[in-house]
Amino acid sequence: MFRKTALVAILAFHALPAIAGPASDAVRFFYVPVKWEADPDFRDRFTGPAKKLFDLNDKMPEGEIGCIDFGPGIDAQDYNDDTIKKTLKLSEDVQGDQATVTARFTLFPEGDDATREMQWLLTKEGGTWKIADIVSVSSGWKLSELECLPEG
Repeated sequence: MFRKTALVAILAFHALPAIAGPASDAVRFFYVPVKWEADPDFRDRFTGPAKKLFDLNDKMPEGEIGCIDFGPGIDAQDYNDDTIKKTLKLSEDVQGDQATVTARFTLFPEGDDATREMQWLLTKEGGTWKIADIVSVSSGWKLSELECLPEG
């Protein structure tokens, strides 16, 4: 009887979610379902250049299009949520407090230009993975290199 109780306790412990999961968990959050990274509600998930750009985007005068008018994580404005969820593949390379998570997925069930490869650059701060930059391998741009408002 003791063995069964111990086994149940061990299995229950391992089923608990990790508090500061792997770097890929920080990225998966934005894909399942797809979320807009520039949303101020998610600002605490960013640091460094990415956070700075999103903060500048927030200062855009009302009625003007900001510098983030697309989904940086999907490198698009249009997508099929179910297709991204079904095709999403994440891999991570962790080097101490730095990580690169590569996301590969398809935007739509059909189409020649629907495949994406994105790299998310993360930094561990206070035990939590935060996103410092996003790179589109597919389109050749880097979030930190986009221009927004001039610094004043």
